[in-house]
Amino acid sequence: MKKLLAFLALAGIANLAAAADIVGNAKAADNKVAMCIGCHGIPGYKSTFPEVYQVPMLGGQSAKYIENALKAYQKGERNHPTMRGIAASLSDQDMADVAAYYAQQK
Repeated sequence: MKKLLAFLALAGIANLAAAADIVGNAKAADNKVAMCIGCHGIPGYKSTFPEVYQVPMLGGQSAKYIENALKAYQKGERNHPTMRGIAASLSDQDMADVAAYYAQQK
């Protein structure tokens, strides 16, 4: 039992280390952000699904904030069906790249 617990602990550490190794590449996000621009690239845009609300501009947000938001949509912790579907299609590297792209925007 102790060996199993030690193995599981090491596996968890390895997963955390692998996640920590992901570095966003803004240039790699050029094609990945095409789906974002239709809503997040329009100043003052309001979404009407699932309810009317102001769509936030992403340019200049911190990369960590954007990554955390995408992960929360992916897990269903943030409630927006469109964003959940988009986030579900992204890998951790995709999220880091998109976050790096928007973090460098003004």
